[in-house]
Amino acid sequence: MMVGSYPKFRNDRAVPEIRIGAKEFNCIGVTPPQDHPHVYINMGDHESILCPYCATRYRYDHRLAPLEADPPDSFFVDPAIS
Repeated sequence: MMVGSYPKFRNDRAVPEIRIGAKEFNCIGVTPPQDHPHVYINMGDHESILCPYCATRYRYDHRLAPLEADPPDSFFVDPAIS
């Protein structure tokens, strides 16, 4: 996992579900500048969870690395940080 930060995921394709390899992450909605407030989400013991802002369903998939998603372009790399 990233130190001091959590992976960010987006839903530019408006898919009903995104599979991810992390249980703690930020949902940003869509790519900035149309993003919503970056919401920290912790799935805890659950296998899936809805974002309270955009209602994207995130499903944990243990086969994916923490920075991977399906669809793959759902993982967001912030150009200001990279």
